[in-house]
Formats: sequence, C-alpha cells, structure tokens
Amino acid sequence: MTSMRTDLTSSATAPAEPAEGVAPTTGGGRVLAHRLSVGYGDRPVLQDVDLALPDGAVTAIVGPNGCGKSTLLRAVGRVLSPSDGAVLLDGEPVHRMPTRQVARALGLLPQTNVVPEQLTVRDLVQRGRFPHRGAFSRWTDRDEEAVAVALAATGTDEMADRLVDELSGGQRQRAWIAMVLAQQTPVLLLDEPTTYLDLAHRIEVLRLLRRLNEERQVTVAMVLHDLDEACRYADHLVAMCEGEVVAQGAPREIVTPELVEEVFGVRCMTVPDPVTGTPLIIPT
Repeated sequence: MTSMRTDLTSSATAPAEPAEGVAPTTGGGRVLAHRLSVGYGDRPVLQDVDLALPDGAVTAIVGPNGCGKSTLLRAVGRVLSPSDGAVLLDGEPVHRMPTRQVARALGLLPQTNVVPEQLTVRDLVQRGRFPHRGAFSRWTDRDEEAVAVALAATGTDEMADRLVDELSGGQRQRAWIAMVLAQQTPVLLLDEPTTYLDLAHRIEVLRLLRRLNEERQVTVAMVLHDLDEACRYADHLVAMCEGEVVAQGAPREIVTPELVEEVFGVRCMTVPDPVTGTPLIIPT
C-alpha cells in the first residue's frame, strides 16, 4: 500500500472561557508519541507511530477494525508498554512516571467497563477522585466539589442516586465520563465512547465532549468508527491503517476521496456538510 503520509497540524479555534460554575482544568498535558511500537506477544500492532495531540482541541482517531486505534490510545494512557519508542507527557516518558502522577494528568475511559452491582452514579463518579487522595486520607470539600462539578457538567446530577445498572446506554456513558471528569485531568482519552449507542445517544455524548472541551479547555482524544461524526465533532483527525498513522490534521485538510479509499478501501466522493462545512463521505 502506498502511503500518503502527511503531518498537518489542526488550527483549532481559541478555547472558550470556562462557564460559570465549571471549574477550569489547568496544567500542561502536552502529549506526544515518538516512533512508538507496540505489540501483543510476538504480534506487532503499531510500527514507528508519531502522534501529537493538539492542546485544548478534540482529536478523533479513525481507521478500519484492527488497525491499532485502541492499542494506540491504550499505549498513550500507559495501559500498554511500548516495545520501542516513547509516549511523552510534558516532555517526560509517561511509562517512567509514577502511576498517581499519570492519573492526575491523563483520564482514560476504556472501551469496556464493568460496574459492580448496587453501585450508584455518585459512587461511580467518586472513584474518579482516587488519584488525588492518599491511602488513609479523608474525603474533603475539594473532593465533594469536584464530584458535584462533574455530575453537573455531564447532566447526571439528577440521577446521582440511581443505580448505574438501571440507566440507559447514553445515561450510563455520561456517568462514566463524569467519573473521568472528576479526576480533573487536562487530557481526556476515550476509547470508542459512542459504540453500541443509538443515533440520539451518540450525538448526546459527542456534544457533551465538545462542550466540555470548549468550556473547560480539556484536551480530548477519542477513537471513533463513524468518519462523518469524527469530521463534524473533532478539530484534529488521525487516520490509521495497518498499525501506521497515514495522515493527521484538520478534517477539512486531510479527508479526501483518496484518503478514504486508502484507509477504508471505499471509493467515495466528499461534499461539505451543509451545517458545519466539514467533509461528508458519500460512497460511490
């Protein structure tokens, strides 16, 4: 396969000021992957991947099944260790940093989450405060405020006392996002946050992430399957194929019929979205 590698940087709009009542997230959070290689046993998945997450922007990682999208996100979140290369957080190799320090900088929402029985939404969100508390430290007003802000920001405050098992798919996903928000990290990593959700709930979650990015200036990186939705809701797009980053940059700059055919094997034409002007994919 002939690669059309590019190294374009998204020019995201200036972040909005934090909304009233929403605690701003501060701190560095610049994330870079340099010549990153990751595998499972003897099977390589990522090969010499370079990645930069633009600060204060929403990045969507797209590509066909099995191309390494989730592996890349898990390596950035320090769940997987690289066989070569490094992930840098503010210039420091993330895999050499203390776990608690990483958890205060990177909030990771995996693809699959298991909730213990009889756990309420509030209980779940409170777990996001673990990185900020010592083994024997008491629950503080600051912890309580962080949980309250996370519940309000995700619209889950009215269901805080409900069991997570009783929620709809969209409500449950918002509760998990609230838990990650309670960590108050400058970087949020989400692995397929809209998978298994219907159209209304997908839009609900994507709008929530977009709003949190704009109001709290959180850097968001998420794996998405729907290319049209990735173009509409992300400032920066990373296209992957066969364990490599084929292109990265603003959706309007890199999403072309040639790129879609190379990455997904689908012949198409692209037209501007009548609402946002971002690319819409029409298979031919």
